[in-house]
Amino acid sequence: MSEINITLPDGSIRTYPKGVSAFDIAKSISEGLARVIIAAKVNGQVIEISRPIDTDSTLSLLKWDDKEGKSTFWHSSAHLLAEALESLFPGVKFGIGPAIDNGFYYDVDLGTHKLSTEDLDKIEKKMLELAKKESHFNRIEINKAEAIKFFKEKGDEYKLELLQDLNDGDITFYQQGDFTDLCKGPHLPHTGFIKAIKLLNIAGAYWRGDEKNKQLTRIYGITFPKKTELDEYMVMLEEAKKRDHRILGKELEIFAFDDDVGPGLPLWLPKGAAIIEKLEEFAKKTEKEAGYMRVKTPHIAKESMYLKSGHLPYYKDSMFPPMELDGINYYLKAMNCPHHHKIFAATPKSYRDLPVRYAEYGTCYRYEQTGELFGLMRVRSLQMNDAHIYCTKAQFEKEFRAVNDLYVKYFKVFGIDKYVMRFSKHDPKKLGKKYIDAPELWKETEDMVRSVLQSANIPHIEVEDEAAFYGPKIDIQIWSAIGREFTLATNQVDFAQAERFDLYFINEKSEKERPLIIHRAPLSTHERFIGFLLEHYAGKFPLWMSPDQVIILPISEKYQEYSENVLNVLKKHDIRALIDDRSEKTGKKIRDAELKKLPLMLIIGEKEQSDDTVTVRKQGGEDLGAMTVSELIAYINNEIEQQLN
Repeated sequence: MSEINITLPDGSIRTYPKGVSAFDIAKSISEGLARVIIAAKVNGQVIEISRPIDTDSTLSLLKWDDKEGKSTFWHSSAHLLAEALESLFPGVKFGIGPAIDNGFYYDVDLGTHKLSTEDLDKIEKKMLELAKKESHFNRIEINKAEAIKFFKEKGDEYKLELLQDLNDGDITFYQQGDFTDLCKGPHLPHTGFIKAIKLLNIAGAYWRGDEKNKQLTRIYGITFPKKTELDEYMVMLEEAKKRDHRILGKELEIFAFDDDVGPGLPLWLPKGAAIIEKLEEFAKKTEKEAGYMRVKTPHIAKESMYLKSGHLPYYKDSMFPPMELDGINYYLKAMNCPHHHKIFAATPKSYRDLPVRYAEYGTCYRYEQTGELFGLMRVRSLQMNDAHIYCTKAQFEKEFRAVNDLYVKYFKVFGIDKYVMRFSKHDPKKLGKKYIDAPELWKETEDMVRSVLQSANIPHIEVEDEAAFYGPKIDIQIWSAIGREFTLATNQVDFAQAERFDLYFINEKSEKERPLIIHRAPLSTHERFIGFLLEHYAGKFPLWMSPDQVIILPISEKYQEYSENVLNVLKKHDIRALIDDRSEKTGKKIRDAELKKLPLMLIIGEKEQSDDTVTVRKQGGEDLGAMTVSELIAYINNEIEQQLN
């Protein structure tokens, strides 16, 4: 029997018989490992642990804690949900049922039946009952004609429509118990791995995201291998509800949406605008110190520029429709990079000028589907902390590392303790389709990025087929204070745009040379980042960026004049303050200030007025005692300095 070499993540190589499975390999390492692996990644592709491996391969054994492991677990759980639905509601038809960041969903057509919360309880019980049967997920290769026949007999027009886009050799079914689904996999070894189940909510979803199609019922759920993990997740979910940025944003008067303005187009209220100003002030100062130059670009551009950049063929569905004027199509700006390339090209460059770093808080517009809009997290108007770095190959590693260091600095300032950099690579099979057809440049730039990550000892994972069309990138995954994961920003390499825009500098040999380009946006967009911060801080912004830093609470109108004098002094020192001059008891004023998440409360009565002081109380109840206004200003400035360093 012929043998193959298996390269493990630590670089070690083991020899096994051809046709060995990932499960067999895990078992050869340890029985304990074999019991906990739920999928395998072979040459970058996630497969079932039972699938035979026939060639020399790289292998990662995936457990629940791995991102791809969770995805496999939740995808299998979607099939378990579908099996339960088919058992309870004969004749149900199925759309799609993918894993998502936290759990899974399945879009289904239940005819005239409207699901209730009682139905969800019943479905959960059926799923647990089916899971205990430990039904194996069997992969079945099938030709298109047989697949069409199968779903015609079931009367499922949704699966038949999906089959139209598939060819013989690309079609597989997965069968567990009495349920069979059209699916490319991968899946768990069997349903018994699923020990804890919670169906979270029901929503409407247009088939294939098209508002012209029928609205299906989307059932969201989450599963775990242990009941304790589900319990912990539900506690986190309850806390997340309290921190929902949509609710806090309304309560704290940060932002609003209006039907007359349009969906996905947020209006920043004065307090929201104040947060934005402090974020921009901080970012601009940091970027200036790092050698960035600020630029400004228009909100629209001609179609020809986006054709030149290649964005139109790849991103047209995410761009607003063109506006025709004098026979020329103009598009709302969906990305800043082509504009920055034009700025680079506007003046001649020598190697002595590089690196060139252009930064802009540029507003972009992207047409997200209505069903995908979500508060500030998915919007159609985005104010992006964008920048582009133009450098030589020799400068690349230093520049790319400096960008990553900038991310880490920001994480410290905002109290982000858990993060990982997701190194997104291309799929060689999709060159010329999804990715620029330049295999040598892909290898070179991916090797350069990997070298930076490894030499800087930055926590990261490598993923296939998630790069930008013009080069590899790093997507930044961060976790909020309550453990919720967010995709924040990106750091991208671009080896294609310089050629497309004929960008060059004159090198040491007096020859034209193309620069490498780095796209980076460490603070994401104002929309996404402030949405994240609202949850992360539970609305209690740190002193430096709080829209109102101080509220003055006179205990009666007798102290109004002194309170106004204090207010004026604070404002002269750029401290954002206001007075609560309502005829309310001090206790109520304090409670209201707590609800508004104001960092500092200044209580003023007879003693404070006579001593020319204020009594300072922090958000949460800590009493800082009496201070003169000068001492208070020094305290605030010191707190801000510590928070920003």
